[in-house]
Amino acid sequence: MSLAYSDLVDAAASLYVGTHERQFARGKLRFDPVFFVLLSDGRLPDRGSLLDLGCGQGVLLALLAAARSRSGAAGLPPQLALQGIEIDASRAAAAQRALRGLASVTAGDIRDAAFPSSSGIVLLDVLLYLSDGDQRKVLEKAYVALEPGGTLIVREADAAAGLAFRFTRWAERLLELKRGRWRDRLRYRNRAEWTGMLTGLGLAVVAQPMSAGTPFANVLYVCRKRAG
Repeated sequence: MSLAYSDLVDAAASLYVGTHERQFARGKLRFDPVFFVLLSDGRLPDRGSLLDLGCGQGVLLALLAAARSRSGAAGLPPQLALQGIEIDASRAAAAQRALRGLASVTAGDIRDAAFPSSSGIVLLDVLLYLSDGDQRKVLEKAYVALEPGGTLIVREADAAAGLAFRFTRWAERLLELKRGRWRDRLRYRNRAEWTGMLTGLGLAVVAQPMSAGTPFANVLYVCRKRAG
């Protein structure tokens, strides 16, 4: 991890009020490779607004808010209006406390919530919690809300990734049990299925592994909507 990124992680974590929330944010931003990648390689839009669906306690939004406050540094993302939707009321409240004045976070179910027009939409490890029909519904809503030329970013596990996928599924099941959700049925797809669903909406899709430094089987899908 670069020194500059480490400083941003600390700045993002410091936005949180509770010790547990700060520790979670710091650990997630340090050890999950997707956040450094999204921050550093130009995948995020350079205008308009970014909508994080299923944003949890808002760690991506906190990182972007911290980066925006240091916009003179090289490699940091552009100025964006930051928005999030989170179904868990306690996590949404944690995000609202941390990001007051920096981002708008709404408590709501992405299956039913209206999506504002956005130049960028992010879904990180969210669709696996939805049924087949709801996965399609949310992606269709995201496509409609995405401005022409906008970017949809999705990360999900690759169900065809063998041992790494089995480890991912086992770890996710443990997390669900910890949350007290005993009967939830998680819905995974393989890389070809996700790519097919996204291209079927009319998006241009680039997929790449997104598990560097971890034992998981995650893939990042960067999807562009045609301009005009």
